[in-house]
Amino acid sequence: MGNINIRIITEHKKDFLPLLLLGDESESQINKYLECGELFALYDGDLKSVCVVTDESGGILEIQNLATDEQYQRQGYASNLIDHVVEYCASRYDRIILGTGDIPRTLAFYERRGFVVTHRLPDYFTENYDHPMIEDGVLLKDKVYLERKM
Repeated sequence: MGNINIRIITEHKKDFLPLLLLGDESESQINKYLECGELFALYDGDLKSVCVVTDESGGILEIQNLATDEQYQRQGYASNLIDHVVEYCASRYDRIILGTGDIPRTLAFYERRGFVVTHRLPDYFTENYDHPMIEDGVLLKDKVYLERKM
């Protein structure tokens, strides 16, 4: 990682759709949170990673989407971006939550960032997406929620 620059994007958020679709395959789901959420974009030369967070009230911030360009994954960009979002938002929120697929590698990533599993929504992916969702060769069924104190 060289000269990292993280920006909050307030206009033309749809321009980031190709990268956002890596974190959430459903454009209709992305549309539900993109405009009302804060979009953070991490650049290291060019765009590497994005994160969308929403205010869920009651001191809760939710990560709706976290995605890193496939050629730059596993290089620390998403970790760097989460750390920045937490630091940037810590004065306004008590905790940060997220829901993700039941994928061991993904859950381990968030646990290394200080998140703990709180609960599951059984069959979320099979009931809310119009096609089977596959990640790391695994059919996604349950949505796993994690949280971290700010």
